[in-house]
Amino acid sequence: MQFTADDQARVAAAIATAEHKTSGEIFCVVSRSVSSYRDVSLAWAAGAALILPLGLVPLGFDPAWFPGIADSWESAHMAARDITIGKTLGAYAILQGTIFLTVFLLTSIPLIRRWVTPRSVRRTRVRRAAMQQFLAHGVHVTEERTGVLIFAALSDHQVELVADEGIHARVDHGVWADAVAALGRELRAGQPVAGFEAAIRLCGDVLAAHFPPRADNPNELPDHLIVL
Repeated sequence: MQFTADDQARVAAAIATAEHKTSGEIFCVVSRSVSSYRDVSLAWAAGAALILPLGLVPLGFDPAWFPGIADSWESAHMAARDITIGKTLGAYAILQGTIFLTVFLLTSIPLIRRWVTPRSVRRTRVRRAAMQQFLAHGVHVTEERTGVLIFAALSDHQVELVADEGIHARVDHGVWADAVAALGRELRAGQPVAGFEAAIRLCGDVLAAHFPPRADNPNELPDHLIVL
């Protein structure tokens, strides 16, 4: 998903309009991905490699199922029992390796990876990424601690809104639900800029109701969309 200069201008205009009626600050970030989730793919692959082959044991797992193993391993100095055990362990290891690689590659496909990644894991990583952006861009150092971060994670289909402590002291957290829902709805519709405009407008209304503009009302944060 690309964001053009016109898209950036629309978001900047929405932020400027919202901030004109409040001393609060609104900052917007969109990230195409917050994590590779490679560890999730590795976990699924390892679990499958450990568990799935066990299902073959009741069926009488036999190394002869793997062409070449039963005929190619020879020994003149090992007992037949040792040879059989060695063949069985070798075949089992090959089976585990094959399952591991297959599952890892399958779960590396973005759509499948999103399906197999627990929602709680994705939510936690999106929130962590949002907090990192909140701190990295200084949203927490406005004069009255009235900064709000609107964060969208495109690949995870999730939205986070982080409000600074000056806002938490006077505004119930639930009031941001409409802004989060508006952005999420437009993201699903493939209209991210319209979603940010709607979320910014709703956040501006909340901030204006609790934090009217001061006589000196400097713009403490840039009015543009950060694309990661």
